[in-house]
Amino acid sequence: MHEIGIVRQIVQTVTEFAAANDVKEIAEVVVDCGELSLVIPKYLHQLYGPVTEGTILEHSKLIVNEIPGMAECDDCDEIFNVVEHQGYCPACGSFNKTVLTGKDFGIREIHVPD
Repeated sequence: MHEIGIVRQIVQTVTEFAAANDVKEIAEVVVDCGELSLVIPKYLHQLYGPVTEGTILEHSKLIVNEIPGMAECDDCDEIFNVVEHQGYCPACGSFNKTVLTGKDFGIREIHVPD
């Protein structure tokens, strides 16, 4: 379960940001999680509370935006969801594709209380 390392890195990155910007409390952390990134959002949510305990993020909320894994068929130019179509083009059946979105994972936003 590599998600624990990812959550620890989120905590480290946000903590460093907060220290550099004199932020004392974090309300929410918003991350983008690509459908093809091999990161499982359910595990991020399960681990977030225990990993953030005792940190500036302890009372914050994790929001995960799931980004669909979209690709363009190299043979017919069809745009399709890779997971939904099990990796092949629904128009021509080809497995030749260029992934457009859904491979990345990153912090999108850090929200502080009003």
